[in-house]
Amino acid sequence: MSPRQWLPLISIAICVFIVNMSEFMPIGLLTDIAADFEVSESSAGLLISIYAWAVAILSLPIMLVLRKMEFRRMLLMCIALFAFFQILSGLSNSYMMLMVSRIGVAVAHSIFWSIATPLAVRVVAPELQKLALSTVATGTSIAMIAGLPLGRIIGLALGWRMTFVVIAVVSILALVMLIAVFPRVENPGTFTLKRLPGLLSNRVLLGIYVMLAIYVTGYYTGYSYIEPFLYQVAGLSDSMVTIALTVFGLAGILGSILFTRFYDATRFRFMLMGLAGSAVCLLLLNPSAVTLVTVMAVCALWGLFATSFNVTFQNETLRASPSDATAISMSLFSGIFNVGIAMGSIIGGVVTDGPGVGDIGYVGAVFVIVAIAIVASFVIPSIRRRESSEGSGTLRTS
Repeated sequence: MSPRQWLPLISIAICVFIVNMSEFMPIGLLTDIAADFEVSESSAGLLISIYAWAVAILSLPIMLVLRKMEFRRMLLMCIALFAFFQILSGLSNSYMMLMVSRIGVAVAHSIFWSIATPLAVRVVAPELQKLALSTVATGTSIAMIAGLPLGRIIGLALGWRMTFVVIAVVSILALVMLIAVFPRVENPGTFTLKRLPGLLSNRVLLGIYVMLAIYVTGYYTGYSYIEPFLYQVAGLSDSMVTIALTVFGLAGILGSILFTRFYDATRFRFMLMGLAGSAVCLLLLNPSAVTLVTVMAVCALWGLFATSFNVTFQNETLRASPSDATAISMSLFSGIFNVGIAMGSIIGGVVTDGPGVGDIGYVGAVFVIVAIAIVASFVIPSIRRRESSEGSGTLRTS
């Protein structure tokens, strides 16, 4: 790739890293935030679920309002908004102030995840689009590898508030880079609210969206409370919890590499593998807690399958979308994903306060198994029918 292509792509990946680091932050600092504000861990977990509900509710309406805005301008605006509310999070002196600032960050998140993936594939040549998708997924994995553990390290050393301040500083630097290297990207602005029912009648998209809500609910039933699980059930120390979360993210990079190398040749098997692997990891979460080696192995495999799932179904969403509706389709994807996060964190909180945090994996696996059935019985057959009638599907971008 020429610098004209890879510099904008790298800038998007950096923003993905920052936004994901911010989203994951309360997971890694849940115990400290709860202790500081003298609330329960499940109450602190509402920072995750309410943030997710805000993204879920706002993603589509915001994109419909901004549907005619040029994409570079939209990207710069959302990163500036993101930085402002991160500073407010770092200044929070009450639980309610932190919650309000997190909702502000969720507004920026809603815009960013509606346009990040479509922009990544548009700033590179068509033959490099799978690489662009993998780069976005790698930004997420690096957030887990370096971002979340780094946030914990800063939080443990200087207090959790400084973690948000650091994110604000890095996001301002990323904004400067975007201003310098990101090209103007025209937005056709032809999608209207009247076309939304037609988009939702697309059988492939409908199947992906239903499956996504169920899968992410199961995934975040476990993952939202992974920190207290590793403390209380696996008995890990602060440093080993950080290492376990790092292993989770590191394996995610391998998942994105596997997608780039093997997805085209094993497309439908690859879809099912990501789902089935996540279900197995959730089922093994509690049994694996008996030794450090086994719990680390499950975290590694879980991270690999989670990333392969994300990049696979973002790809399929783009392939199934009309060329002028990719941002709208991805806003729905992001919104529904966050419905799953919210539901998962709520269910995980109920399990944690009830039967115990040790059972989060079992409950989460039930949802993921249902998602597997939807993909096998509806999504894959719908893709095959669409492609047999239209010819071989290709990744389409506006």
